[in-house]
Amino acid sequence: MDEQNMDVPFPPALIELYQRTWPTPVAMLLPSKLLVAITTVLTVFLLSIESNKSILVITGIFGVVALFEFLGIAIFSLFLLSREGRRYLNFLILAVESQTNMHLYNFTLQGQTAINQSVHGNFSGIPKSQEIVLGRGSAIELVQIDSISGKLKTLAHIEIFGVIRSLLAFRLTGGTKDYVAIGSDSGRIVILEYKPEKSAFERIHQETYGKTGCRRIVPGHYLAIDPKGRAIMIGAAERQKLVYIMNRDAEAHLTISSPLEAHKQYTLCYAIVGIDVGYENPTFACLEYDYEDCDNDPTGEALKKTQQTLTFYELDLGLNHVVRKYAEPLSEPGNLLISVPGGNEGPSGVIVCCENYLVYKNLGDQPDIKCPIPRRRNDLDDPDRTLMIICQATHKTKSMYFFLVQTEQGDIFKVTLETDDDLVTEMKMKYFDTVPPANSMCILKSGFLFIAAEFGNHELYQISNLGDDEEDEFSSRMQLEDGETFFYGVRELKSLIHVDSIDSLSPLTDAIIGDVAHEDAAQVYALVGRGPRSKLKILRNGLEVTEMAVSDLPGVPSAVWTVKKNVDDKNDSYIVVSFVSATLVLTIGDTVEEAQDSGFLGTTTTLGCGLIGDDSLLQIYSEGIRHIRADKRVNEWKTPPKREIKKCAMNRRQVAIAMTGGEVVYFELDLNGTLNEFTERKLFNAEVACMSFSEISEGELNSRFLAIGTIDNAVRIISLDPNDMLMPLSTQNLPCAPESLLLVDTPNEDGKGLPTIHLNIGLQNGCLFRNTVDNVTGAIMDTRTRYLGTRPVKLFKMINQGKTAILCTSSRPWLLYHFQRRFHLTPLSYVHLEYAASFCSDQCPEGLVAISESTLRILATEKLGVSFNVQSFNHKLTPRKAVVHPNAPAIITIECDHAAYTETTKNMKRNEMAEDIERLANDQEEIELAKEIADGLRNTIPDETIYGAPKAAKGKWASAVTLRNVKSGEVMSYFELPQDESAKCIALVQFARHPESTMILVGCGVNENLHPYQAPPNPLRPLRGCVYTFLLSPGGERFDFWHRTETPLPVGAIHDFRGMALIGFGKYLRMYDIGQKKLLAKCENKVRLSLRDPIRFVSFVFVGMVNE
Repeated sequence: MDEQNMDVPFPPALIELYQRTWPTPVAMLLPSKLLVAITTVLTVFLLSIESNKSILVITGIFGVVALFEFLGIAIFSLFLLSREGRRYLNFLILAVESQTNMHLYNFTLQGQTAINQSVHGNFSGIPKSQEIVLGRGSAIELVQIDSISGKLKTLAHIEIFGVIRSLLAFRLTGGTKDYVAIGSDSGRIVILEYKPEKSAFERIHQETYGKTGCRRIVPGHYLAIDPKGRAIMIGAAERQKLVYIMNRDAEAHLTISSPLEAHKQYTLCYAIVGIDVGYENPTFACLEYDYEDCDNDPTGEALKKTQQTLTFYELDLGLNHVVRKYAEPLSEPGNLLISVPGGNEGPSGVIVCCENYLVYKNLGDQPDIKCPIPRRRNDLDDPDRTLMIICQATHKTKSMYFFLVQTEQGDIFKVTLETDDDLVTEMKMKYFDTVPPANSMCILKSGFLFIAAEFGNHELYQISNLGDDEEDEFSSRMQLEDGETFFYGVRELKSLIHVDSIDSLSPLTDAIIGDVAHEDAAQVYALVGRGPRSKLKILRNGLEVTEMAVSDLPGVPSAVWTVKKNVDDKNDSYIVVSFVSATLVLTIGDTVEEAQDSGFLGTTTTLGCGLIGDDSLLQIYSEGIRHIRADKRVNEWKTPPKREIKKCAMNRRQVAIAMTGGEVVYFELDLNGTLNEFTERKLFNAEVACMSFSEISEGELNSRFLAIGTIDNAVRIISLDPNDMLMPLSTQNLPCAPESLLLVDTPNEDGKGLPTIHLNIGLQNGCLFRNTVDNVTGAIMDTRTRYLGTRPVKLFKMINQGKTAILCTSSRPWLLYHFQRRFHLTPLSYVHLEYAASFCSDQCPEGLVAISESTLRILATEKLGVSFNVQSFNHKLTPRKAVVHPNAPAIITIECDHAAYTETTKNMKRNEMAEDIERLANDQEEIELAKEIADGLRNTIPDETIYGAPKAAKGKWASAVTLRNVKSGEVMSYFELPQDESAKCIALVQFARHPESTMILVGCGVNENLHPYQAPPNPLRPLRGCVYTFLLSPGGERFDFWHRTETPLPVGAIHDFRGMALIGFGKYLRMYDIGQKKLLAKCENKVRLSLRDPIRFVSFVFVGMVNE
């Protein structure tokens, strides 16, 4: 083995692994440098001894060393020929490569879109600023509401390469900013601080307390903070709880103590919350269940008697000890705790969210306050279903506080407490609005409500009023019989105004990748969501573009620019459109109109224009340069006879033009505002194809470099320094002629030092070259290439989020921009654009104006950093599986929901409810009122995409088959299956007996139970299956029901196999052929598979089984 390779430092973990396995070769592979060093030392020592035998001894030593080295090499060579030696050699190669090479593990285009946790606070430390931290499974994201657009924008996104189990925002007493505490699968509690100058989170503390992984006895599942920010409790789902004391050191830095234990054996934990006790000892409330007696009772009687308890834990700050202060059994099981403000702001205590009830509890003499959770009026839900609160948000100011709680159906209630001498006397609930069911809610002080939805898109609302109108209010003082509750009617949004959405693909039930829409690029067809809020989402690679305006032009334009009148103007004043032999100037205001006195020459083609100096305009055309002063005085520079301007470049101080023959003329603006021609001109051996100035650096008047591209496949950097004016500094050879150039400065992340100059080259073969230019020497280096399309690449400077971006147009437009500390090059999901320029107005502060064929378009890009733009179409039920039509842009989907009613059953139940209301009426007045209510019940159908679908009893199923055109989104055919039939699989089959026809086969289960799957036999509801056969039209316009075939068990999989259908159900595989009235069974094979594991996937005749 080479000594040079041996000197490479190996990873310690690999060295340790190898030394445990093969210790002998390590000793054999001592580098020869060590032997030579030992020999040299002995030689020097012996030479220092006056002895006649020194020479003999030295010779003997060298001989022995040589002999040992030869034997070592021989033994090691034999070792490498063995099996262990080959393993060792592979180890060495791996060790060296791990130190010298970096390999891509994976790259996720679309990150996790589900939001499991969200907390809000002032994390940036900027006064009156509020941000939201989102827990996205394996990443955290910081978002903020943009003050201009009102939309959510991302400030930071960090992958943690783990699982976020809990998230908490807290602030130390007297602090001005909030910190983030994270409980994860790492077995550590991590405290993060956001650094706005870095746009990143910084780890402040990381304390280890347990093993890695999401374990039931390792804390991390729950996090709770003392409202004064003095202590954090982190708990596990079972047994273990730890308390950390938070404090400051002498330099005002956050400190964290060693953990204090609050464990209890045989205890399950359902929720933890910090109690607001002012500045007394921090107290935490926990919902616990002690299962010790249940664990030791084989009869199961103890399980029926054991109750859930509300337990209070107190942290004694003097003794540094946690005690179990008080425990109280609950009559109804709870799932959520809400901390009530205390001290001078409220009565303190906790609200326990139980099944069907909210209960206020506190220590001391406070009696329990119990209020039933209201139910929807005239709802089709199963009356035996309990109602639970799934999430809550607290809003607190110095003068008032209230709670927003959300039920499983998505209805939000405003909860308030009435007090008398610090004792709560009444709890009030009022219907607020209905939004999608959420994992968490955040109320911002700016009046916004953020909903992190369980399923589907996440929503941002603005609170328009606090629900203080004359609507019904429900009180705990109202007298009700045991088991009774209040009723209310749902309505459209009244207290909330929808502002923005964050796309989500959770839950993703199925996905298909292919060019179904025939767009010459693949699309992703994702089935997402649940129930009536589910959708078919079509994902196309590219940024979403908002079309602000589209106007037809009198001809086909060749270029477009935007121009400001004054350097201090915030918005653009003119849109200049160039045609083949004319120029059109439009004014920008409330409307876009043609300008009459702009000073531009309208009878010629404009090559370039813009603001020059502080308040002058410049127009460059083929015959000269037109300098338009603010007082409308015009100065013109004319080209020599028989010479024309072909290309140009300009900024606010400099102008460069390229005339026929490759001659470049340079102009500069003096302090008096006069444009002066430089005496010397630069002549190139080839025609100039494109030009670009570098940006003017801070503290300088002029650009330092001019980039010039010529048709001889070269780009040159030209100096603009007065000492070596127009001297070439460097050259970049290209594979073909350049089409456009753009020099752009990129500031450093810390804002210090000189910015990085990037040279962007658009080539005529559709490639984009991106180089770095040295700030001092002008040398071109670090070339990167990207293929953009089949047309020549044109480059245009844009402004995006206050930073310079580049629009690249080829066969499709692309946007190159800097976002979250990295560059993104993403296509735009829009038509081909010929020419573009940045656009700024009051309505569109960061847009672009572009031409496409004979139209002028004003566009804006949104949702930066997203790789896909999404087109959505609603489903009535949860889509489960989909197949693609073989010849048409259509997709066939099966939809299925448990505990749901079909549309037929819903109409039947509404009619039954209306008939019951009419039947109970006695006199004429009641009859008329009952008829009015009954008619409204029959004819008024609530929008289930807003209010959700009614929940049926367990074992009830609703299913349907949908054929949808993916281009228009139109549903071409819809077939609803009977009640209690669950669609489980779908396949397209071409039977040998009908080779010209394509059949849709849908496998179903009938009377299925989710848990337990094998329910006790019920003669009234036998468990079986069926297969529906539909005939699909060749053009994809529709499908027709053919017949229905029953099977002994629910169908798990269907596959087209050799002109027949291979169908799996339970333990059986059957081959079916097509028949006139049903499918005909041809053969059968019984596999070793239990009924609890029905066949899910069949490929040809290979069957995958979980238990084998």
